[in-house]
Amino acid sequence: MPSPLQSLISSGTKLWLDSVDPTLVKANRALGATGATSNPIIISDLIKAGAFDRQLDALLREGDLGDDEVAWRLTDQVVRAAQDVFHGVWKDTKGDDGYVSFELDPLLEDPALDMPHAERVARYIELGRKWSRGHDNRMIKVPATPAGLGSLEELCALGVTLNVTLIFTMRQYEAARDAVWRGAQRRSSLGQFKSVYSIFISRVDVYTEKHVPTLSSAAQGLVGIVGAKRIWRANQQFWQGHRTPLRQEIIFASTGTKKPEDAPWKYVEALAGSDIQTNPPATNDTVEKSDCTFHRTVDQLPPADVLADIDAKVNVAHMEETLMREGVAKFADPQKALLKLLADRRAPEILLVR
Repeated sequence: MPSPLQSLISSGTKLWLDSVDPTLVKANRALGATGATSNPIIISDLIKAGAFDRQLDALLREGDLGDDEVAWRLTDQVVRAAQDVFHGVWKDTKGDDGYVSFELDPLLEDPALDMPHAERVARYIELGRKWSRGHDNRMIKVPATPAGLGSLEELCALGVTLNVTLIFTMRQYEAARDAVWRGAQRRSSLGQFKSVYSIFISRVDVYTEKHVPTLSSAAQGLVGIVGAKRIWRANQQFWQGHRTPLRQEIIFASTGTKKPEDAPWKYVEALAGSDIQTNPPATNDTVEKSDCTFHRTVDQLPPADVLADIDAKVNVAHMEETLMREGVAKFADPQKALLKLLADRRAPEILLVR
């Protein structure tokens, strides 16, 4: 009898971990996870927990490094360690799996940053080249903001493996996919071309509960799932017509439930059967301890009346604008907090004690 996570993987889903905590990476690899992703919140939490005190203090004692450089060097070390765990998967699948995502500087999207669009795009390209160099199983995570989207073609043309993140709508997905494909066609070979598109799900259902209270009870709580499945289907259809040696896949992200009354595996179950789920550690733990058995559901949509209700009442443009504004803040604020944490740790009396 397969375990719950084994049944999820058997349904066709690649299981990734929404963390690069070394302990959790090893534990989830043993459960069948084949990839992972990182962000500033994860790094900050690891620092607070003392997981990298030795490495951090060594970096802080290098007097010529500012807090920003310390943060990125430490992030690079943590992501490298996770890459080592999954490198065998990358090798065995010939580059189709086994990746760890490295998020570029979220402060590029800080609303307080007075930087012209073209300069933001150039900075994304510069950082993408820098942090991808020398890595075969690292994905560079770029948000589907105007500047992020503007950088994708050039990054892909340069050979960077991309995870386009913070996608909520079909418009964002199509803009990202088309830019990546343009870049791919500028490569000398498509042999190592790999891209993924991270669709954020639970935040959509939080939005509709607040902004679309007139949705029927049958439709409320399903908008994120419906949107993700539609984007998944569009991605399947596009790449069937543009064959590539490696699969260009959807990542189902933001799969942790936000409402206590929802089953912890609500999104895991609804999206089982294809592509990638990058789940929070707590979600994987809860699923594994359950008595669930998962089967392919990713290609099953709700009844027509539910879809019609969603299409009639959800203002997709307003939803995208609202969630992107909130999402950018959720990206930038943790990075600011991380830099403050490093500044506090740099205090002479703390370093002296250590």
